[in-house]
Amino acid sequence: MSRSQLASGVEIVAVPERGLAVRTADGEFFSVRTGDADDSALLSRLSGRSTGEPDAELDRLLGAFDGAGYLVDGPRDAEWPAGHRDILLLGSPVLTEPLAAFLRASGAEPRSAGPDDLADVIPVASGGSTGAAPVAGLADAAPAASGRPADDTSRAHDGPDRAPRAAPGTPADAVPAAVVWCLDGPVPGGLWDAADRLPERGVAWLRCHREGWQACVEPLAAAPGDVTSAHVRARRLAATPAHRELAAYWSGPRTSGAPVQLTAPAAGSLAALLADDLTRWATDAPHPGGLPARRRLRRVDLRTLTVTEHPVLPVPDVAPMPGKAG
Repeated sequence: MSRSQLASGVEIVAVPERGLAVRTADGEFFSVRTGDADDSALLSRLSGRSTGEPDAELDRLLGAFDGAGYLVDGPRDAEWPAGHRDILLLGSPVLTEPLAAFLRASGAEPRSAGPDDLADVIPVASGGSTGAAPVAGLADAAPAASGRPADDTSRAHDGPDRAPRAAPGTPADAVPAAVVWCLDGPVPGGLWDAADRLPERGVAWLRCHREGWQACVEPLAAAPGDVTSAHVRARRLAATPAHRELAAYWSGPRTSGAPVQLTAPAAGSLAALLADDLTRWATDAPHPGGLPARRRLRRVDLRTLTVTEHPVLPVPDVAPMPGKAG
């Protein structure tokens, strides 16, 4: 039997007068009928402490555990591949700073950037070319994207918790493995249209934004055909009877009173969700279940840190309506 160690989160417990039970990674319990097998030998094999002597009954039980997905070969190496370590971070420092800390702890090499820095990364739209070209409008969007006032044109300084401008040895014009854009507010119309083309260049694209006390963590797009920010906006408008109000909210202006300020736990929670998505993408870690990460929109209530998941699919291209005759 090639696999005999219990997977992470799976545990065996001895229940008085009922024998063994397995607690799954999802928190469910199932009874284990061991038959003539020795319980101690089974537990020793499942814990990875020993392989033991060949035993047909133990092999049968281990085969059942393996078939149910409860076994692994051994501890999984979650080291970030070198080709996926260069991560470009844009947006509000209240989110990008904790995200950078999480990414560095996981083995990535995050670096901060501004919207104008994407001009060398985003492919030309016409003809499906993957060559780089300046992208109109990105530089003008820098204040809104970074969370800085419109009249503040200075770059934020690097600090101990801030992603460096570039990782050591990384060329300034290097194409990153992934781009993450975090907004502490709604997404201005058209801001992410150009960045939606990043997957065409082989660059993973992840983003989040806040609308009042609700934040949205959008699905990671890693290949052409994945869900983009434009797809998310279209799906959200189609799913609500208040589509006119939602569109007006996005386009502004919006009148508000006391500002919504992200607390450290709220910002850390959003950063952790983003870091987990990036880590699983970079290391090809198995998905724990539920909605696929690249087809999942997560909504976070920043007052209670409650996370809800919603399925979201790409919006297929639609041919333009033909002109009316005459």
